[in-house]
Amino acid sequence: MAIKDWPKLERPREKLLARGAQALSDSELLAIFLRTGLPGRSAVDLARELLAEYGGLRALLAADERTFCRGPGLGAAKYAQLQACLEMARRHLGEQLQRGDVLANPDATCAYLSAHLRHRNQEVFAVLFLNNRHQVLAFEELFFGTIDGAAVHPRELVRRSLHHNAAAVIAAHNHPSGVAEPSRADRDITARLKAALALVDVRLLDHLVIGEGAPYSFASHGLL
Repeated sequence: MAIKDWPKLERPREKLLARGAQALSDSELLAIFLRTGLPGRSAVDLARELLAEYGGLRALLAADERTFCRGPGLGAAKYAQLQACLEMARRHLGEQLQRGDVLANPDATCAYLSAHLRHRNQEVFAVLFLNNRHQVLAFEELFFGTIDGAAVHPRELVRRSLHHNAAAVIAAHNHPSGVAEPSRADRDITARLKAALALVDVRLLDHLVIGEGAPYSFASHGLL
């Protein structure tokens, strides 16, 4: 049955307008993005098939262009539209952080860093540079690859902190496996970064490990 033949308040678009986006399932949200289905399959049917194939929304959204465009009903135009939507979401989260004290809104900080790092297929070490009022001065991705003593250089983080005249930083890196638990290397490099930054009077406020679900916070676990 075509979606237009469904009861009005069961159609994804009308349901969103009546109850808000949070009331929709992943497949319903994706169906709105797809707009149309294929012969014999509604947009919701197609969305369910795609989510089953990818194992969830996150993997679909993180797919590269070649992989994404192999899906039924998808193509370069849809891929470009998706990337534009994702980038708008990241910039919206960034604007939220710019408005005030980062520490006063930890959920926004986690959401912003997760939006930038969760989908990456390799480990990326990134930093929020903050002024003495804990407002964001800059966000930079500094190191790529396995996060260990050889990949993350404390002197480079110190150099970038001085460049931005930062009073504090929040570091974050992702685990592509999705397991947001710090490794021994994560713990060691956190201690080295904290010590190096302290030499120039810059505070390491937190180090977040980004995976599936909520990020792991070194600060909230008493490890800073």
